[in-house]
Amino acid sequence: MQKFNELTLEEKKVIIDKGTEKPFSGEYEHQFSDGLYVCRRCGAPLYHSQDKFEAGCGWPSFDDEIKGAIKRQPDADSERTEILCANCNAHLGHVFMGEKLTSKDTRHCVNSISMKFIPRDFLADEENFAVLGGGCFWCLEAAFKEIKGVKSVASGYAGGRALSPTYEKVSSGTTGHAEVIKAVFDNKAITFRDLLEVFFSIHDPTTLNRQGNDTGEQYRSIILYATLKQKDEAKKIIKELSDAETYKDKIVTEIKPFIYFYKAEEYHQNYFEKHKDDNTYCNIVINPKLKKFRENFNKLLRPS
Repeated sequence: MQKFNELTLEEKKVIIDKGTEKPFSGEYEHQFSDGLYVCRRCGAPLYHSQDKFEAGCGWPSFDDEIKGAIKRQPDADSERTEILCANCNAHLGHVFMGEKLTSKDTRHCVNSISMKFIPRDFLADEENFAVLGGGCFWCLEAAFKEIKGVKSVASGYAGGRALSPTYEKVSSGTTGHAEVIKAVFDNKAITFRDLLEVFFSIHDPTTLNRQGNDTGEQYRSIILYATLKQKDEAKKIIKELSDAETYKDKIVTEIKPFIYFYKAEEYHQNYFEKHKDDNTYCNIVINPKLKKFRENFNKLLRPS
């Protein structure tokens, strides 16, 4: 079951109880910085900043939405059209047509309190990368570093709600983030599909919030897609694995849009290489996974 952010009383009045914040009072009414607006309740992307315009109505206004992000339904007053987050049904505001304020002739009138703004500096800046989580990030990092065509691999946190998470905060289970790796790759040498095949081979995608003895939502199986093509590839391979009954239990891998990757503390980076001779976890957990990975994906390995 998806976890949502905890809301203040004021946020609940708008997001849950479908209230409206006072006009000209919202923090985003006059903001036009470059970035992304996400749902305050669940973190799903809603609007791009380039679709925001000054309507003079007292609330943030957008003339377009991220495809599939917004749900529309008749308002309780039977006169207006309510807009909600398609992912969690959070109340956002209302949409109006026919005002001819922009060429798209659409105005999403949104409560600032229903959204959170993510500056462009926090967003992806590389075209070809994969953000994947499947248990402790030390294991995934060690394997993906051996794949030819992968330019760099970093361990970090993603998929949650908190800004600037730390290992301690993520481990507490209060941030919504998972331990993940970000693998930047050359798509002429290797494909996203290849990386997904490796990903599903070195962790168990059927155990919810757990990998072996590592338990907690930070260890969940998750694919954070940066493009719709990556989303389609992820859904396709999960269907293929399910149809082939590769696993006896249902695959529970979460698929959600990528927003930002927070690089983990330096002592987590390249962990296996630093500790493979002196750490029990490396010998008991990582080494067996690497051995199996090397046997199954010999053709994808860098030349030794």
